[in-house]
Amino acid sequence: MTFSAQKCGVSFQPPSIVLIYRDNSQDKTRQRIMPVRNFSKFSDCSRAAEQLKNNPRHKAYLEGVSLRQLQKLYSLLRGHLEGQSLAESLEKFQQEETIDPEEDMNKLDDKELAKRKSIMDELFEKNRKKKDDPDFVYNVEVEFPQDEQLESCAWDTESDGEI
Repeated sequence: MTFSAQKCGVSFQPPSIVLIYRDNSQDKTRQRIMPVRNFSKFSDCSRAAEQLKNNPRHKAYLEGVSLRQLQKLYSLLRGHLEGQSLAESLEKFQQEETIDPEEDMNKLDDKELAKRKSIMDELFEKNRKKKDDPDFVYNVEVEFPQDEQLESCAWDTESDGEI
């Protein structure tokens, strides 16, 4: 039995994850509704997504669905339980998934740092040029303009006699 996921969504009433998939053995499109139990507005979305993806009843069906997408669906469900609209929940999720380049990552706890790193890894893999890509060019050289004056650093200007 091989399945290929086509669409994945969330239903708020009753709380459930809805998967539309293709059953390749029978060549039919089917719908699977996976009820969400014991989930509240205080629940951890990433943990709930992992539990659903590793559930023996649903594992074969969810192979084509990324863990990040399941986390997003659980985040939307949690936002609904908190009383937020769908637009507010989507905006909040987008804020959490966006990395601020000015943010000091040294001040983050281990869990948040791991989350930021996974987001950066995913973005890197998405933008990465592979040898098989049609627009792949080997050994690209780029000239950067030197219009602006380079900033000098304090450690550059100190005398070498202090060592």
